[in-house]
Amino acid sequence: MHHRIAPLLSALLLTIACDGGQADAKKTDAKKTETKKAETAETKKTETAEAKADDVKGKVEGDAKAGEAGESEEAKKAKEEQERKDRLVKALADLEEWKTKEAARWDEALEGEVQTLVSTEFEDAKAAIAAAVAGKHRHPDNTARDPYRHPAETLAFLGLEPTMTVIEVGPGWGWYTELLAPVLARSGKLEVTTFDPKGPEDQGGTLYARRFEAFAARSEAAYGKIERLLQTPDAPLELGPDGSADMVFIVRGLHGWVNRGQLDANLAKVHAALRPGGIAAVVQHRAKDDAKAEESAKQGYLPQAWVVEKFEGAGFTLEEASEINANPKDTKDYP
Repeated sequence: MHHRIAPLLSALLLTIACDGGQADAKKTDAKKTETKKAETAETKKTETAEAKADDVKGKVEGDAKAGEAGESEEAKKAKEEQERKDRLVKALADLEEWKTKEAARWDEALEGEVQTLVSTEFEDAKAAIAAAVAGKHRHPDNTARDPYRHPAETLAFLGLEPTMTVIEVGPGWGWYTELLAPVLARSGKLEVTTFDPKGPEDQGGTLYARRFEAFAARSEAAYGKIERLLQTPDAPLELGPDGSADMVFIVRGLHGWVNRGQLDANLAKVHAALRPGGIAAVVQHRAKDDAKAEESAKQGYLPQAWVVEKFEGAGFTLEEASEINANPKDTKDYP
């Protein structure tokens, strides 16, 4: 059984010893020699005592520094965790503000336009996609990204058809969901991966789930048919019954799989979910050709050849690649 991958990648100690000089043996008289000999034993005792004291001091200082380092690392982790929680609190507050603004924007007239959009039988996929892209239901922040993300060209290249069953992995704020849902509403099916919106308040998955819940709640006509595939945090994907999807849509998410050590497991899940001949539709920031995937993934980038190799190793065949979203200004090198 062969599945296709249609990738669309865009910008993927030094110590120094000093010698202070030697004593001139010819100028050393017997008296000085005897004096030195007499002093030797006492000097050695003193040096030994000082050495022991230094050892004890060194151990104490070493233990103190180790303790300080441990406390510093713990303090750093605690600070990072608190910052993460603070970001979640702010994001949840921002979500409430977003919901208020969207409730005002989504009036009866807009809902009427959406109902017309999803009930219209278009001549072909190209027309259906064009209508979705032009739809007033789309959030203004999303349409502002069209010149850079080329949604109509991207979806056409990936082979989207109105009759397909599509799984969108990680819809986020719904940038592509706004387009996929209307196209598939009449004759197809859209499923999205999400988390439990009633999960712990301090978990990112809960925030993502609530975002999507708020996104979909704006319109029953546009988003009421979307099916949710509930995921378990930090576990491989759950994509429903094997062989049930025509397309699995993965947008700028592969690097996250790499960072979490879930790439191979998730690719196997994607392969299992697709029908024979199904498409893994991939959009991903492209790293430099010689980049190490495990490192570039931390910045959100992956080398194209490496991505293709991974998919082929999971049983896919490369169908085609595109430069539609390539950005020559992307340096791929960010702190």
